[in-house]
Amino acid sequence: MIYKNLKSKFLNHSGHVGVLGLGYVGLPLACEFAKAGFSVTGFEVDASKVKSLLAGRSYIGDIESRGLKSLVTSDRLTATTDFSKLRRMDAIIICVPTPLNKTKDPDISFIDQAARKIAQTLRPGQLIVLESTSYPGTTRESILPLLEAKGFKVGRDFFLAFSPERIDPGNTRYKLPNTPKVVGGITAACKDLSVALYSQIVKQVIPVSSVEAAELTKLLENTFRAVNIGLVNEIMLICDKLDLNVWEIIEAAASKPYGFMPFYPGPGLGGHCIPVDPHYLSWKMKSLNFAARFIDLAGEVNSHMPEFVVEKIARALNARKKTVNGARVVVLGVAYKANVSDVRESPALDVIHLLRRQGADVSYHDPNVPSVMIGSARMNGKPYSSALLRQADAVVITTADQSFVPKNILRDSKLVIDTRNLMRGLTAAHLVRL
Repeated sequence: MIYKNLKSKFLNHSGHVGVLGLGYVGLPLACEFAKAGFSVTGFEVDASKVKSLLAGRSYIGDIESRGLKSLVTSDRLTATTDFSKLRRMDAIIICVPTPLNKTKDPDISFIDQAARKIAQTLRPGQLIVLESTSYPGTTRESILPLLEAKGFKVGRDFFLAFSPERIDPGNTRYKLPNTPKVVGGITAACKDLSVALYSQIVKQVIPVSSVEAAELTKLLENTFRAVNIGLVNEIMLICDKLDLNVWEIIEAAASKPYGFMPFYPGPGLGGHCIPVDPHYLSWKMKSLNFAARFIDLAGEVNSHMPEFVVEKIARALNARKKTVNGARVVVLGVAYKANVSDVRESPALDVIHLLRRQGADVSYHDPNVPSVMIGSARMNGKPYSSALLRQADAVVITTADQSFVPKNILRDSKLVIDTRNLMRGLTAAHLVRL
């Protein structure tokens, strides 16, 4: 009866959905369920996010304040810092950060804290879904024991599943509803209830055999990209040694209609997923006495790309009888990708840090990021002006967003170093191609 009643609530949208963590993943998810007619409560430890949401002010680029406010005023979406209200939820979805610690080992402390809060209020007839990326075994080995400690039985009294998030900030083509959702459950009933829930907001739900299969699916997706980016970054290093143009090589290879998928080099990896997730899989395999060599090598190559960028900047300045020490450098773009304010793991921050360490006077412009932390100090961005570029000894373009890169950049600056080859029309005399 518990299973049938819960499934009925999901299918007729009368269930109350709780989303634990209202960041880049949690807030879009909460909004989508609210749009579908569910009553949704967001749970946050950050009171400022709760205050913004209740006022209808979005702090996430992909969520418009107007739409958010309409969901709040219609009483379909609310938020709270009171975790005792988890007891009222029919479904609880965990969307908390899963960073790495200083030794690049997984830090699942936020998952652990979330699971303990849920365990305190757990009642029969609740579905718990973990969306936060983690290593295979997290759902079964870390969350399940905490929830069963109260004497409830999974698959009978409560239900537990894993469904990896696939949020791509700034992506205007693929959003939550038209991005297939992978789901794995501890039991068949857990899986079926999760499919019933997500099917109300996602066009295609793909069930897999276990929570571990779903956990590994997410890690494969991002490891695939990290390894291939690592490969093409190494090809870039090879081209640098051979004095060949890596962009010409990639474009020529991409003309093959089968057996090749182009990836592109850059100043490093940014965002939460690609630089972080593969380390979760590598760590898990080390615990099983297996070395994930491709993952580790790709991580090593990608993590050294900011150093290569700074080396290229130094070489370009030296060719013009300038040193990095004392050079005035303007960095265009510090977000990790186009059209977002997200600076998590952004390689531009490493480039700025390394340039400053060598004595460069660095400033930056990014319309999406008014200020940023470099180490322990806050750095404020500067408004774009022709004077800003004219006074610079070098302009370094690190962003993937071309919309604010000025068309007159050649006229306004002495040296342009485009780390992502955004402006292919520039002549070799002015452009250092990485």
